[in-house]
Amino acid sequence: MGDGPLADAYDAGVRAAAPPVDAATGAALRFLSAAIGARSVVEVGTGCGTSGIWLLRGMVPEGILTTVDVNAAYQDYARSAFARAGFGAGRARLIRGTALEVLPRLTDGGYDMVSVDADQVSYPAYLEEALRLLRPGGVVVFNNVMVGSDEPDGPLRVPGPAEIAVREVMQRMREDESFIPLLVPVGEGLLAAIRP
Repeated sequence: MGDGPLADAYDAGVRAAAPPVDAATGAALRFLSAAIGARSVVEVGTGCGTSGIWLLRGMVPEGILTTVDVNAAYQDYARSAFARAGFGAGRARLIRGTALEVLPRLTDGGYDMVSVDADQVSYPAYLEEALRLLRPGGVVVFNNVMVGSDEPDGPLRVPGPAEIAVREVMQRMREDESFIPLLVPVGEGLLAAIRP
């Protein structure tokens, strides 16, 4: 985290128990948003603004980030982090609430990218919302998908709900030929897919 705004957001996230994305994950998010010329991005899980800064840096100059989080304090910090990083108030729309309450109110097909870094148990539901929100050819990204254990499933190890949910999303993307998925081994793992 070489620059001040990112370093400050990273430190705030660590102190607030809102784990920030690492630099490699952030660079991947920036790359993906730049590669598709993203004008409109939805972020599930604002945290203290680290991933939002990376996304905004990849988006077109007039692009708008819509970011959703249940924690008002995190969003207040993210808002100031975005300003310190040089993004005006019109570049980010911060919405407080649970994603599964907020996302259904957003415009169908109105977004180029949906980035998810939140409750993993809800990843399958977030995928359904992302498919509705994304324009054809848009990209959905899930962070922290390498949650599994090296141990095989069995009587001595039963996967938890988060691991089961992540597996469900990965399996759907793998088996549905209309998705073009990519597992990026950075941080705790990014799963990206182009919407059918």
